[in-house]
Amino acid sequence: MPDNRRFTIRFGCAFLPAVLLFAAPAIAEPTPVTVRVISQDAKFVGDSTGGAQVILRDAESGRILAEGITAGGTGNTDRIMQSTGRSPLRATDDAAAFHATLDLVRPTLVELEVKGALGRPGSAVKVTAQRWMMPGVPMTTGDGWSIELPGLAVTPMASLEPEGLRITAKVEPMCGCPLIPGGLWDSADYEVEASLWQDGHQLRKARLAFATAPGGFTGTLPLPASGRYTLVLFGRNTVTGSSGLGRIEVQVP
Repeated sequence: MPDNRRFTIRFGCAFLPAVLLFAAPAIAEPTPVTVRVISQDAKFVGDSTGGAQVILRDAESGRILAEGITAGGTGNTDRIMQSTGRSPLRATDDAAAFHATLDLVRPTLVELEVKGALGRPGSAVKVTAQRWMMPGVPMTTGDGWSIELPGLAVTPMASLEPEGLRITAKVEPMCGCPLIPGGLWDSADYEVEASLWQDGHQLRKARLAFATAPGGFTGTLPLPASGRYTLVLFGRNTVTGSSGLGRIEVQVP
């Protein structure tokens, strides 16, 4: 019996280093990632419209791995707008991006959340996507992790005139690219409608006409009775279906 006990102790001690090895905490590996946000049917979202907010999370735990704002230019127009084929490379070095290094210890399903354009808060939208990442394997190849931001930015203005409520709208893709007659973003492809709301009810509406380049639309609504109203401007590309909305409060004395 004593001999067996001594053997059991020696046997357990022989496996102790292996147990400690597997119990050691995993070491995080730096994992670079580049995120680019491209406006639907247009260019990259960067400094000209305030950039896009980027949040990278561990999809399983919800823990934030990195966050920031895309910075830089809208990119090379020809390279973007004339790109063809499967997953074309559209980014140049100056194209707006967010760069981060994640500390990953295991294969991780990463969730990307993007909101923008930050400089057009009334029209900003949010999109999310997920992608698997491995510790130490960069997510920077090609355009990096590129995600499309749908919609249009619509900036409304209004003034009370003798003839009615004078309305002006600035309409642009989320990158700030210009709407002009006959241009890459042809103003003839866009329509803008103004509507006046109160207590959840639409009271009246009118189509705005293109007036000034880039992206300026104007029109007039008859003045309602005195009170507080919400003026809603809805812009739409009639070819692609891309749309956006802006709204402001209007006080009629």
